[in-house]
Amino acid sequence: MHILWDFDGTLFNTYPAFTETMYKLLKSEVKKEHIFEQLKVSFSHAASTFGMTDEDIADFKRNEKALSPVLKPPFPYVEKVLKHASKNVIMTHKTRSEVDAILNYYGWEHYFDEIVAGDDGYPRKPDPASYIYLHQKHHIDLAIGDRELDILPAKKLGIKTCLFQNDSEGADFYLIDYRQFAYKVAPSFK
Repeated sequence: MHILWDFDGTLFNTYPAFTETMYKLLKSEVKKEHIFEQLKVSFSHAASTFGMTDEDIADFKRNEKALSPVLKPPFPYVEKVLKHASKNVIMTHKTRSEVDAILNYYGWEHYFDEIVAGDDGYPRKPDPASYIYLHQKHHIDLAIGDRELDILPAKKLGIKTCLFQNDSEGADFYLIDYRQFAYKVAPSFK
């Protein structure tokens, strides 16, 4: 099985660190749960919701990049899925240097045949350009993401989709925990 992965919130549990970073920056009465919910839609959505200035956005990005990879751990059992797949690729809005730093910290760089990062020049999701490129090169069977915008490009291409920790309508499969992969998703590809 060839899997296209989103990075933040799908492979790595980065949103708690993002939430804490934004919470400190906003210095307001906004609850962390509300920040988390808005970030899960998208960073630009959260920035707009909270009226962040360009300076605020730059501060957030600088502070988030400075966080140790230890604060951005992989989700439990996701490594088993990576090992199960015959090919793994990543499409993320995160910069290549940030992706590489986290993958190298956890020793996971060898699991991925290719990474399309935010600074590679492709339009942002849900534009399908990066998915088209990855699908043509790697013949993707499944796209896994934590947000609807992660699966929309795959759906346009007829690729099966899986939402992780998100029950929005439209995905072919849903996982709350990667332990479920072996019996919920994998049998569909035999």
